[in-house]
Amino acid sequence: MLWSLPEVRWASLSLAGFVLAVPADLLGAPAVLVGTLYAVCYLAGGWEPAVEGLRALTQRRLDVDLLMVVAAVAAAAIGQHLDGALLVVIFASSGALEAVMTARTRASIDALLDLAPETATVVTNGAARGGTGRGGTGERVVAASELAVGDQVLVRPGERIPADGAVLAGASDVDTSGLTGEPLPVGVGIGDAVHAGTLNGTGTLTVLVQRDPSETVVAGIAAQVRQASETKAGRQLAVERIEQRYSSAVVVGALALLVVPLVLGADFQPTLLRAMTFMIVASPCAVVLATMPPLLAAIAAAGRRGVLLKDATVVEALAAVDSVALDKTGTVTLGRPRVVAVDPFGVPVDRLLALAAAAEAGSEHALGRAVREAAAGVDMAGVDMAAVDVPVAEDFAALPGVGVCAKVDGAEIVVGRPALLGRTAQDIGPALDVVARHEGAGHTAVVVLRDGDVIGILALADEVRPEAAAAVAELERLTGRAPVLLTGDATTPAAAVAASIGITDVRAGLLPADKTAAVTGWQERGRTVLAVGDGINDAPLLATADVGLAVGGGSALSIQAADGVLLRHPMAGLGPLLELARRARRVSRANLAFACAVIVGLVGWDLVGTLPLALGVAGHELSTVIVCLNGLRLLRAAPPVRTVGLSGKRLSPAGR
Repeated sequence: MLWSLPEVRWASLSLAGFVLAVPADLLGAPAVLVGTLYAVCYLAGGWEPAVEGLRALTQRRLDVDLLMVVAAVAAAAIGQHLDGALLVVIFASSGALEAVMTARTRASIDALLDLAPETATVVTNGAARGGTGRGGTGERVVAASELAVGDQVLVRPGERIPADGAVLAGASDVDTSGLTGEPLPVGVGIGDAVHAGTLNGTGTLTVLVQRDPSETVVAGIAAQVRQASETKAGRQLAVERIEQRYSSAVVVGALALLVVPLVLGADFQPTLLRAMTFMIVASPCAVVLATMPPLLAAIAAAGRRGVLLKDATVVEALAAVDSVALDKTGTVTLGRPRVVAVDPFGVPVDRLLALAAAAEAGSEHALGRAVREAAAGVDMAGVDMAAVDVPVAEDFAALPGVGVCAKVDGAEIVVGRPALLGRTAQDIGPALDVVARHEGAGHTAVVVLRDGDVIGILALADEVRPEAAAAVAELERLTGRAPVLLTGDATTPAAAVAASIGITDVRAGLLPADKTAAVTGWQERGRTVLAVGDGINDAPLLATADVGLAVGGGSALSIQAADGVLLRHPMAGLGPLLELARRARRVSRANLAFACAVIVGLVGWDLVGTLPLALGVAGHELSTVIVCLNGLRLLRAAPPVRTVGLSGKRLSPAGR
């Protein structure tokens, strides 16, 4: 990948010319050879900054690129070829380093995105647009963007719904977590609304398209992302904001040192030498490089920790963060339900789990997977028991939108939603009370029936990341404010999760616009906000915040909208990331102070005395090298992310 970057190729050629020219010059090689090698160094390393500088000049801006080129050419013009070449090589190498770090990060982020176009299966007939022409019904696959209001689309199990609309036929469970933050699939049937981008479960749906593709909820969210991203597009490093004024001041100073003495009758050669020396020693190369290497080193160190940052401005913004907004599902939690309570009715707990797991053996539903894991002895929140023997199930069948059923040990076992209680003739009062208790606690209740009789209730909930509580405490210590939970999930489960990790400010039931409004309000009060999320509904939030970080397993839209991606331990990585960014800021400030002190000293010497050009260049370049090396020390700052487990109490299974 390195050689595919033009910045790396030109910087390497410039360095090669410099490495060959210096010994050739010192050993007395022919002037033509030495001049050619220096020319290669100057042209390879300086043509691109010269073009960028001239382009900026046409826009009435004077930047450091052009100033660097002028200083190098001026040094060569007065016979200091080596000094000018060293200036070019250092500047070109810095640009190549920046290009490498940026390319590596963007390549890693691009690898996370699935940008394949969505398609839709349109149900056609003789009268429908694009029909089969046979007078009967048929199917036609089209791009989702071609759908029109009134089209009927067929959505098979496991496919994404291609448009906003209403269910005409069928029933299923729809995974809306990426859009709404709800971690568990939602049952839908005839007449229910569905949205583009959500994932269909086990049933087959026929959906009537009710919105144009450009007006869907997902399209609206994408528009919010574009609008928010445009406000951050002009974000610059702090040092870049002063480049133009500083560069202009250096040029004006050099011209004054040349023109004023000549007007007063001074000799041309020593006057020109003083002016050129001033331009070289006042060149802001060391100032610019004081900031970039530590920021790039911080990006590299963060990458080794599993955090991909898109550019150096993100590091600078992270260092200033004083407020944190967290999404719930997939960020604070794993977005994966697990069994948190078992309530048997007339059967042992292990038998209840065994029958439920047997019936769920053929299901790919998130709830079915959680039940199987519980029976296999996988750690359950609040339930401490060993694995159970799961019998073999027969005649498995999915009940779309309801649950599953199967024959287990000669009995019909049905596992599914509490609506199943209406099918049983058994006194269901106690079961209804248990369901109400679990739903009141923010859990999802699953009913288990055997031959129509209730034999138990399983409660499931999203799993909080084990490091979340420690991460929240660390973020509060670093920023001086407790993180805020912003979620589209319901109030009760959101409050339960927040309480378990030490968050007191919980804002639930939020639409994407509500989340961005909260962040915008903080920013208007002078706060610098870090937001973390993973779903489509979090994309506007991530684009609006000063720094938005997407969880690696999240939606493509959220990753595109974010300033970086958390590949592993998303909660545990936040505190160390802020510490790393602040350390990079401290190193940058120390570098800036040192670089400015050297420039002031050399410029003062040149103005009040006679600074030898060679000594001025040596001091300037040595300071540049020192700040570069000091910044690159952060490459060693990549300790492993600390993961801290929760030490909550274990509860006995309910009903024992």
